[in-house]
Amino acid sequence: MTPWLVPLPVAIPLAVAGMLLLCNKLLPDGVPDAIALITALFAAAAAALLLRATTAGPITYWFGGWTPRDGQVIGIAFVIDQAGALLSLFIAALTAVTLIFAWGWFDEVGTQFHAMMLVFMAAMIGFVCTHDLFNLFVWFEVMSVAAFALTAYQLNIAALEGALTFTVTNGLGSYLMLGGIALLYAPSGALDFGVLENFVRGSPNSPVVAAAFCLIATALLIKGAMVPLHFWLSDAHAVAPSPISVIFSGIMVPLGLFGVLRLLWTVFAPDPAVPHVAHTLLLWLGGATAIIGGLAAVEQRHLKRMLAFSTVAHMGVLLIALALLTPAGVAGFFAYLIGHGLVKSALFMIAGICLASLGGIDELGLRGAGRTIWPVGLAAALGGLLLGGLPIGIMDSGTSTIDAAAAATGRDWIEVPIILGTGLTGAAVLRAIGRIFFGLGPTPGEEARAPSDQEQEAANRPVWLMAAPAVLLLAAALISGESVEAAARHIAAGFLASSGVQSPVVPKLPAPHPFVPWVALTLAVGVAGFDLWRDRLPRVFVWLVDGASWPLFDAVTRLHTGLVGDYVLWIVIGLAVFTAAFALA
Repeated sequence: MTPWLVPLPVAIPLAVAGMLLLCNKLLPDGVPDAIALITALFAAAAAALLLRATTAGPITYWFGGWTPRDGQVIGIAFVIDQAGALLSLFIAALTAVTLIFAWGWFDEVGTQFHAMMLVFMAAMIGFVCTHDLFNLFVWFEVMSVAAFALTAYQLNIAALEGALTFTVTNGLGSYLMLGGIALLYAPSGALDFGVLENFVRGSPNSPVVAAAFCLIATALLIKGAMVPLHFWLSDAHAVAPSPISVIFSGIMVPLGLFGVLRLLWTVFAPDPAVPHVAHTLLLWLGGATAIIGGLAAVEQRHLKRMLAFSTVAHMGVLLIALALLTPAGVAGFFAYLIGHGLVKSALFMIAGICLASLGGIDELGLRGAGRTIWPVGLAAALGGLLLGGLPIGIMDSGTSTIDAAAAATGRDWIEVPIILGTGLTGAAVLRAIGRIFFGLGPTPGEEARAPSDQEQEAANRPVWLMAAPAVLLLAAALISGESVEAAARHIAAGFLASSGVQSPVVPKLPAPHPFVPWVALTLAVGVAGFDLWRDRLPRVFVWLVDGASWPLFDAVTRLHTGLVGDYVLWIVIGLAVFTAAFALA
């Protein structure tokens, strides 16, 4: 495989995006959709070829032919390993499916949406492929700018407010990342991952390295929605067009955690303090993120806001896998990332179908309205069960691998936040499906106090066109068996090898707690059933459950004030927590 293919999944979408902007409003109906879709499929095909080629080892491409001279790195490289190729394929494929879902979304023909989607896709692929720290920052910025614009695409007050919150918090993350890059560049004089790794190895326990990691990791964890850096996510998801929410939760947010994983293994691993802090602090924060995200999801009535908080919870599980810092944890990370992306993207598409076909997004307001499109409800129920721990599919393979990796390190307590985060998010989705598509639950519970926004999307799109991509994603998410686990271990081994680990071995670990998915699923069904049939249960039992759970829900509500100033304060607190962890290490 010649290296010329490496930059094409990034370069071609950028070139096509520029061409589309030049032809704005000159192209007939459907042509911009078709051009954007063909471009995304081309990027997916190129990434698939790269995935096949990387089985023999990583592929390096030096831009402009600026290869290292006399051992000195003077250029910027893309280094494609199997993990990068897999994520590039997933990004491009998910973008293509989303473009099908969004076909005809516009009342007025234009190309800005399609151009921004292609730029967004190219930036995410560049982010996962680059081997240069400043180039990582560049793609982080391009990705963020495209996301800001797409969030505010409808240009109404709610969209602009959500985009402002997104811009301020993630913009602050950009400044933090740039500061961390400067701290590393000043003493090392280089930005290539390999050169930086050698610098870190030669500067053990350096306060400069620790400070750089704090700044860069905080920036990436803002994007990855880690508690207490997650507050922007629900505000952005609630107002962004449904196709954008699909990409946000399906892949953009997990990429923040992938960035941390990449830098931990490729750059910061030789420093004694960084892996120690990452293992201890991020493990606990991952557990807290899973639980708080789950509680917040159960409390919502706005479907997109509910799914956004479920994303927070599942990012907590991904963060746990990352923080284990073991080969098996890396394998679980990639399996869970892909499985979650497929399921969550499908559920956001179904939320978009409700908004377009039923005229609303409020769980209580749509009670029984979905009976006319009941097949969509069946697909949504499957998605809710998968999200809640149904022991089948790629997501379940990731969960069992993470659980096994945690048990192998003596961290059996990790199953508790995994069960709670998984079960509570599944309960929230199943409750909403029961209300909307089956008319259950005449008496609302805690979610009745939650805010709900009025939104509109193009209502002239056929349901089958919007539902087909969601069904396709759910079908892909159901793939299970030894092949999925073997593929995850193979991808993890390639990732570790490209990160400098000599002859990495990713063992197949036995599942120590096979009951975990069943407990999570029982919790999901039980909580959903309690909310839907609370008027048929003994009043004393309902009163006791509500009384015991109210303090938790009230505390979560008070945290999410909706004020961007408070969110910035929490970012400062998160940075202080990182700093304190290094001071105590």
